[in-house]
Amino acid sequence: MGQFGLSDEQRALLNEADRFARNELYPLSAKMDNEEWWPPDIMAKVGASGYLGATIPEKYGGAGMGLLESGLVIQAFSRWNHAFALSWGAHDNLCANNLNNNGSDELKAKYLPKLCSGEFTGALGLTEPDAGSDALGSMRTRAVRDGDTYVINGSKMYITNGSVADVVLLYAKSQSDQGSKGVTAFMVETKTKGFWVAQKLNKMGFRGSPTSELVLEDVVVPVENIVGVEHEGHRVVMSGLDIERAALAPISLGIGERALELSIEYANNRKQFGKPIGSFQMIQSRIADMYTWLEAMKAFTYQVLAELADVDETAAGRGEIHARTAAVIMYNANMVNQILDNAVQIHGGSGYIWESEINRLFRAIKLGEIGAGTTEVRKMIIAGEILGRG
Repeated sequence: MGQFGLSDEQRALLNEADRFARNELYPLSAKMDNEEWWPPDIMAKVGASGYLGATIPEKYGGAGMGLLESGLVIQAFSRWNHAFALSWGAHDNLCANNLNNNGSDELKAKYLPKLCSGEFTGALGLTEPDAGSDALGSMRTRAVRDGDTYVINGSKMYITNGSVADVVLLYAKSQSDQGSKGVTAFMVETKTKGFWVAQKLNKMGFRGSPTSELVLEDVVVPVENIVGVEHEGHRVVMSGLDIERAALAPISLGIGERALELSIEYANNRKQFGKPIGSFQMIQSRIADMYTWLEAMKAFTYQVLAELADVDETAAGRGEIHARTAAVIMYNANMVNQILDNAVQIHGGSGYIWESEINRLFRAIKLGEIGAGTTEVRKMIIAGEILGRG
């Protein structure tokens, strides 16, 4: 990465991913939104095109890239089909990258090639119906050791890819008296007896990215499927959340870029009082604001993703990078909210129609202030790190 921007290779990756998304993912976006529909063969197609396993070593079938390059892929995908981009992030980062950073060699050899090819779709199973922001302390899913296996009982809620996943990186309490600790992470195959999808959720935005409630009833998982250290899954969670926040921040960037593009097009073509509305200074003011916010988002996003390259990913969850990853996803979510508010205003009545693309983008952005930790939690993390330095 150059001092002030992307390298030629990184720009080429962004352009290539944009071209793929525009040709292959954009045509699916309206149907996915209208019907909460998931294209059944999409992961295999994306895998065959080389866009799965972005950060996974080549020996497992991945691309062996860094988190910044992975961020460029999800940014491009989000411009054209943000619902798929979210599912891609859950698969590629929350599941596969977490496994690559924390799993045993045997587990990685077993699952990463299938996740990289698209034969398997991955998910992360952390949040529970009554947990919310206190995901670890309120966890009720239990894992009880029985010889060389664990028996898991409980449920998970708001799980991206839950209804289409073949394997879930799932967290369960393995020691009940350890508060927010005493948690173990497991790779759980969804075809295992006792594992079922309780419901598929119908959402306001990011429709088509399958979000589900999962239930586990006496699900037997071998001890070999533990990711990281037994009873120390909280370490996997905390390091994973930092990376997740930075890795998902480009979704807001991609959505904002598409909103600006649509707004410029509309401002140039829509005529009022005998001339394009783009000639009016109040429309120009909104366009200028949107452009400036996007440029700031872009610089902050790329900077934090690049900084993560110098961080031991298994030791994240503390220090300045903890604050910066929370800050970048919070900033991007806040800014894309303002960008879409302006974009819908520029579009006027046409932007208020459910079927319009700008409306689809507008309905999606609230998730950025809720998912991967709410804005309030992000502020607590940032303030805690800043105030704790004295």
